[in-house]
Amino acid sequence: MKSCLIVDDSKVIRKVARRILEDLSFATDEAADGRDALEHCRQTMPDVILLDWNMPVMSGMEFLSVLRAEQNGKRPVVVFCTTENDMAHIRAAIDAGADEYIMKPFDRDVIEAKLAQVGAL
Repeated sequence: MKSCLIVDDSKVIRKVARRILEDLSFATDEAADGRDALEHCRQTMPDVILLDWNMPVMSGMEFLSVLRAEQNGKRPVVVFCTTENDMAHIRAAIDAGADEYIMKPFDRDVIEAKLAQVGAL
């Protein structure tokens, strides 16, 4: 079973994403900010990370930069999931090492299509 870490400061978003990902047969864990996510990844690297951009403590971009610098040989698929939808944000995320980008609000079809597109399903 593949694993997914859902990183978002919104408890509601994490709950909705968890339900969708578990329906897609992922084992899921959650983190409320980038620092918690980094600690989780240092212990157990997930196969996929669904990542919010704007979070307290450590943003999604800060998390991604640190993760890609120290991933210890395992490169999880990182999908940004955010309300930041202009081309500058999308390009910055891809340049920083994100594999794909989903706009909020999302639904099961969007998540399933993006995960299939990056080979995570």
